[in-house]
Amino acid sequence: MQLSAPAMISSLRATWRSTARLMLDVALPTLCVACREPVAGDGVCGACWANLSFIEKPYCPRLGIPFVYDPGPDLMSMEAIASPPVYNQARAAVRYDDVARTLVHALKYHDRTDLAPTMGRWMARAGGELLQSADALVPVPLHWRRGWSRRFNQSGALAKAIARQRPIAVLGDALKRIKPTQQQIGLSRSERAGNVQGAFAVPPDRLHAVRGRHLVLIDDVLTSGATVNACARALLRAKAERVDVLVFARVVPERRVVDTFEAPI
Repeated sequence: MQLSAPAMISSLRATWRSTARLMLDVALPTLCVACREPVAGDGVCGACWANLSFIEKPYCPRLGIPFVYDPGPDLMSMEAIASPPVYNQARAAVRYDDVARTLVHALKYHDRTDLAPTMGRWMARAGGELLQSADALVPVPLHWRRGWSRRFNQSGALAKAIARQRPIAVLGDALKRIKPTQQQIGLSRSERAGNVQGAFAVPPDRLHAVRGRHLVLIDDVLTSGATVNACARALLRAKAERVDVLVFARVVPERRVVDTFEAPI
């Protein structure tokens, strides 16, 4: 089968990137993406790895926001009570601090796809309870224009890395970004929600892949939750049974959650 011109160009670009990275790996030592010190293996040196803030229990069972003390089972954060998300539960591997930001930006903007396996492994650990009953992973999609300029979807790379840790399918085409949106950086919470309103949809020919299934949305960072809320809403409209969220990093307020209420998940 003869490739179209755009497909051929994309294939040549991918081959060139792979060849260039192989040549660099041979000629230069791997450097820590955070501090630029030589490192073997995962792209993060021991010192920077120690500075990553992994999210562990206790945390809000709905949003995954860490508590400063253990309030007991089934107690939810004020955020979850005041503004319940569209999705069911969210989990994140790490807090979005300086080291996590460097990792995310290296993967997202600098073609460091070699970081995805390690980040995906941490995500699989953090989201173990969600993945146990999940039918499939759904990466948060890019609009095709942004995908063309960025050349790959970091959420898709993370989803594939997680799938290598767990026997779970990746539905890379189950959700489409049907309208371009501006970058969420710098927008208020309400502006973020408005920016992505109606931006996602399940294609008619993929409704059968979504209907009645427990799906886990995969993304790199969770900030206000506007994007994953919009994605979850589109999947639930397409009759998904349940939608959860798993991200590499989430923004945690400086003053972490103290107030809680008892409520079922």
